[in-house]
Amino acid sequence: MAEVVATWVDGVRFVATGTGGHSIVTDVPDSKTGQARGFKPSELLLAGLAGCTGSDVVDILRKQRQEVTGLEIKVIGHQASDPPWAFEMVEIEYTFRGENLNETLIKRAIELSESKYCSVGATIAAKARIVNRFTVEG
Repeated sequence: MAEVVATWVDGVRFVATGTGGHSIVTDVPDSKTGQARGFKPSELLLAGLAGCTGSDVVDILRKQRQEVTGLEIKVIGHQASDPPWAFEMVEIEYTFRGENLNETLIKRAIELSESKYCSVGATIAAKARIVNRFTVEG
């Protein structure tokens, strides 16, 4: 079970706190200035996906004795043009760094995350198409 409590601060800004006591600010851009003082809620969903799949992939690759020294995950969400602006497609771009990384094992780790382990990805995939790609830097 997961639980988050969001407390309204002002405007449309909230501070969300998880069960571990960690907090994050959500906000939407001001209609006049375009500025926000926190993550847009839709960005938080994408950040959750990056963290979820990243945890899975790193854990799987460590178990396969792959020496990953860095991983950057870029998540791009394509939203519908009409309310509620649901995500229609999500792209995940993984950039791995490490020595002698096996691309077959990387591909399999990503597939396992997507098909079996990442709860955020499974939730998004019920509504949107998820595509992924990766590169390896020496």
